[in-house]
Amino acid sequence: MERGRGGGVALLSEDLLQNILSRLPALSFANAGCVSRSWRRAAGDVLSRPKLASAISLNPSFQDAVKEVLDSVLSRPIRPHFAIACIGLKFSLERTHKLITKKLGSATPVITSVARGIIGSDAITEEFKEVKWGVDVEDFNLPANKDRGIVLIVGFMPGLKVDAIPLLRELEEPGISLIDKFVMDIRNFSAAVSGCTSPTGIVMFGDKHADMKPVLEKMDYAMSMETVILGEESGHFMYRSGDDSRNISGSLKNSCDGVALVFARDNDKPQGVGETQFHVALSTGVVPVGPTLKAASVKVKGDGSERSTWLTARKEGLKEALDGERLLHDIYDEMENENASHDLYIGVTKRRKCSIGSEKVRWVTTLEFHDVLGGDEEYLFVDGVGIKTGDPFRFYRSDSDTALSSCRRVSEEFRNLKQAWTHKNSYHFRGVADGGDKTEVCGGIIFSCYGRGDSFFGQANVDSSPFLENFPGFPLAGIMCGGEIGRVHLSSADHQGGQEESSPRSYLHYYSTVYLVISHTPSSLES
Repeated sequence: MERGRGGGVALLSEDLLQNILSRLPALSFANAGCVSRSWRRAAGDVLSRPKLASAISLNPSFQDAVKEVLDSVLSRPIRPHFAIACIGLKFSLERTHKLITKKLGSATPVITSVARGIIGSDAITEEFKEVKWGVDVEDFNLPANKDRGIVLIVGFMPGLKVDAIPLLRELEEPGISLIDKFVMDIRNFSAAVSGCTSPTGIVMFGDKHADMKPVLEKMDYAMSMETVILGEESGHFMYRSGDDSRNISGSLKNSCDGVALVFARDNDKPQGVGETQFHVALSTGVVPVGPTLKAASVKVKGDGSERSTWLTARKEGLKEALDGERLLHDIYDEMENENASHDLYIGVTKRRKCSIGSEKVRWVTTLEFHDVLGGDEEYLFVDGVGIKTGDPFRFYRSDSDTALSSCRRVSEEFRNLKQAWTHKNSYHFRGVADGGDKTEVCGGIIFSCYGRGDSFFGQANVDSSPFLENFPGFPLAGIMCGGEIGRVHLSSADHQGGQEESSPRSYLHYYSTVYLVISHTPSSLES
């Protein structure tokens, strides 16, 4: 065939041959690579392209569901760089993690977590679904597949190095979460492979018993604004790192408060490998209500992950401190007594000193949300800690109209992104016959609040629509969770190293959806 035998097959263009090979099942693909030198070269090119493969299964049988998603994502040729698996509460976390890590090999970083819902294309029918299980695990009069299912995401990202880095907590008293060590571990990994302490992206999974706000604050402080950070704040997970020294299963010294899947540029990438880029977008689902207030008196109650804050507040220009009942009464009046249909939060603007280790202290300003738990004739009760006297805050309520409008804005962002790629491609290939090398999307990952979904919007697949409408045919998968991590600025103002910020950052959201779009630019198009 190298000498022209084989008729029309030998006349296939390189692009067409690669297109055909990329659609073959894995076994047929391996056989095709043995046909000739040109086919073997084409097969190598296919394997060197970035790829994101994903699938969900709602099969109530644990083993069948895991097999379905594994068979689906591995049915096409891929070299796994990482994997994320998320399951329903009724599936075994330990058994799922064991099956997937065994299948993908010891060198592949894997994070397996428990989710409140899954998003993606069915492994058997290919129907796209947003499946919300909710949080009620005590009701056993439910369908057989209630809280049973799995989503699996497997990725190959040439030009990037990927590993899972744990956030450890000392088991001995005082049980400190080793946040500075965690941030330095991420920096050191990135510096070792890329020469830069800030990686391309971080997908973060936090433990439901850990307070992720100070962790995210330090990550935000330590990484350049080019580093994309997203994930889930409050869950339950297992992980396996490609570096065995980071795997602490059975450790008597440490437990794990979180794990970061870190993507860093590879300085040793082969010649001709292009650039993989991460793009993040946020659809918010809360809207401010009422005036800006200031915390007047603040008390912290409870222990560990059950801590809450009791506070009073003042309106600007007034000396009178308002108790919890008065604050809630005023807010419900503004909401026209719609409190039964909205979840309520306070968004607190916090200006704090931050540093890593012995580094220079810097001021950072953030907007952090706290769930409103209630109020009495003395205090307003909110979840979490970290509020100080004098901190300004506003009430926020969940709102489906705001979320729908925000989804449309994200869709517009994605359209603009596509247009930018088209402009860049057309500029580069003006007058060139073969435009095969172009910036293209590889796929997407989505983290959506479990309070959203069809019951929130009154229609299905709203959160996924910005991606599906703009990138049809490309894989999208993710989970529904509680506390969506997504690093964004609240204005166009950008942080410049060494200067104080003029606008607050926000990295932890509620009633929101965070999108990650992964694209690839061939080496011939890199600036």
